[in-house]
Amino acid sequence: MDAPPTLPRYQQLADELSTAIHAGRLPSGARLPSLRQMAQQRKVSLNTVIGAYRQLEDAGLVIPLPRSGFRVAARLQVPRRSLRDAPSAPTAAGQQVLMARVLAAQQRPRVLDLAFAGPRGRAFYPGVQLQRATAQVLRRSLATVETYARPDGSQALIRQIVRRGPRMGLHTAPERIVLTHGAMEALQLALRAVTEPGDAVGLEAPSYFNLYPLLASLGLQAIELPTHPQHGLDVEALDALLDTTALAALVVMPTVHNPLGCTMPVAAKQRLAEMAQARRLPIIEDIVYAELQHSEPLQPLLKAFDRDGWVMVCAGFSKTLAPDYRIGWLEGGRFIDRIALLKFHSSGAESRLLGDAVAAFLEAGNYEHHLRRVRRLYREQTSKVRQLVSQHFPPGTRATEPTGGFLLWVEIPGVDTSALFEQALAEDIVFMPGQVYSRGARYRHCLRLSCCQELDARYTAGIARIGALATALAASTAVPC
Repeated sequence: MDAPPTLPRYQQLADELSTAIHAGRLPSGARLPSLRQMAQQRKVSLNTVIGAYRQLEDAGLVIPLPRSGFRVAARLQVPRRSLRDAPSAPTAAGQQVLMARVLAAQQRPRVLDLAFAGPRGRAFYPGVQLQRATAQVLRRSLATVETYARPDGSQALIRQIVRRGPRMGLHTAPERIVLTHGAMEALQLALRAVTEPGDAVGLEAPSYFNLYPLLASLGLQAIELPTHPQHGLDVEALDALLDTTALAALVVMPTVHNPLGCTMPVAAKQRLAEMAQARRLPIIEDIVYAELQHSEPLQPLLKAFDRDGWVMVCAGFSKTLAPDYRIGWLEGGRFIDRIALLKFHSSGAESRLLGDAVAAFLEAGNYEHHLRRVRRLYREQTSKVRQLVSQHFPPGTRATEPTGGFLLWVEIPGVDTSALFEQALAEDIVFMPGQVYSRGARYRHCLRLSCCQELDARYTAGIARIGALATALAASTAVPC
């Protein structure tokens, strides 16, 4: 593994204080030492302390006091209830209609889009370096664009995926990797490899909204499973369910969940892998956000504990590196032969040019540096948006503390976020209402915000306006949650 570069002193201090705040060792309202006191305590320059405090302020973790230094900002409570506590009747039609409204709203030219889970802006992607890598591949082999890609795709990229795997406990081989058209095709291929129409498939709830139409298109039934907003899938509840209900497969995001941002404890991942083996249950592990964990060393994947190939891994580079290249990949475990055949029959092969370009970027050693930078950036941005929510949303609002990625799940008791969505949309602001993440209405008091764009004055004003509308709704209505 590449050794991380030495961080500037101000960054080291900011990271140390940020960790203390997140761990509760510096509680809300606590006064930080003055600039001069901190400089003396740590034996660093005044400028170092100023840089660290400014970074904490930008992240929304501390608040300046007029002529009195800084104090730790008020913290939102985190959600604590699992799906088990909130049963709900299926409303699949309502979920689809609302999702269509979100997608249509995102096409408006002037809309402030707080819904899209795709980073926007040069701060989030290494576009210039990737452009150079792509040009390098073209100069080296112009014939690449004049030749059909082989079904096995870019072998250079597959080698890089295998090389990087051990960073999170993925020990694999090139013959177990299939390149796909984004992570969604990887999910589809994995499902097709292990299910037949009419089968039941287990999902976490809330769960990534595109899984529901994907399952429906394959003739599969979605079975929602209890999922805790801090600890992820309830493994014991799954075990009990399997005593009475047959599942053909399970789709999970155990490392940086969408939309909750949580990561399952290592012991729970081990237990789930053991259960898959004992019950011969295929598991499809979606890891598209796993490389964006906010803390290092990175937590291992579920796949790290898979002994007999029952866990398939779906991933891609759209969230971290090259969204428009649409490069995903699938580690197929014991099902790889079936998956490779399905891939050939459905879409043939992926672009070798784009695959080789990403491989060249990875080979140059730039990827780890880029990931370390954006991990810190997303941690700061999600913290700052949590602080904005704390300032502007109604009393009693809760928000997750993501372990990675750039998504924030917010619960607003007493507010129907579908109604809030319509009010915000009338003012050209769009977010993801919670109801799209389940077939039922159990999350109608929730919403998801994306923190992967510049947090400029327009973004800040948009959060404040959603908060004001939510406060008015909370005062005029009462929605059980």
